[in-house]
Amino acid sequence: MPAYRQLSESCGLQVFIPMRWCLTQKKGQKIREEVPFIRDLLFVRSTREALDPIVERIRTLQYRYVKGGGYCQPLVVRDDDMDRFIAAVAASHAPEYYLPSEITPGMIGKRVRIIGGPLNGHEGNLLSIRGLHKKKLLVDLPGLLAVSVEVSPDYLQLL
Repeated sequence: MPAYRQLSESCGLQVFIPMRWCLTQKKGQKIREEVPFIRDLLFVRSTREALDPIVERIRTLQYRYVKGGGYCQPLVVRDDDMDRFIAAVAASHAPEYYLPSEITPGMIGKRVRIIGGPLNGHEGNLLSIRGLHKKKLLVDLPGLLAVSVEVSPDYLQLL
């Protein structure tokens, strides 16, 4: 059983994995399946005290540590940042993920606030890519991951 299933089913923890659609070949046929964007990345809502015994018990789990931080300081994402990120992914039928190194200053467009719809109250930057006719909001987990989700132009308010 994969580690994320063990965490959610047997330990009762809330687990989020950024997933993307991918074409794979199985038995000579192309199949569209959902796979993790980053294979070894999952987010768990819990405390370190509760997670430590679980990480020790499940050999395939380990913490991701902060670069340049203190010795063995696990990466922690603020709850409101994570909730905003998960809400954006859940509101989109085709989220597109980006690593921080993939986002250039030219891709970051105007600052907007969403008024109405499933992302009501979200603030962020529009994704600015030449030839892109749809409006996409860029929502990020600072220094870790970003996602672009399609938004209706009717809900946009420039800041």
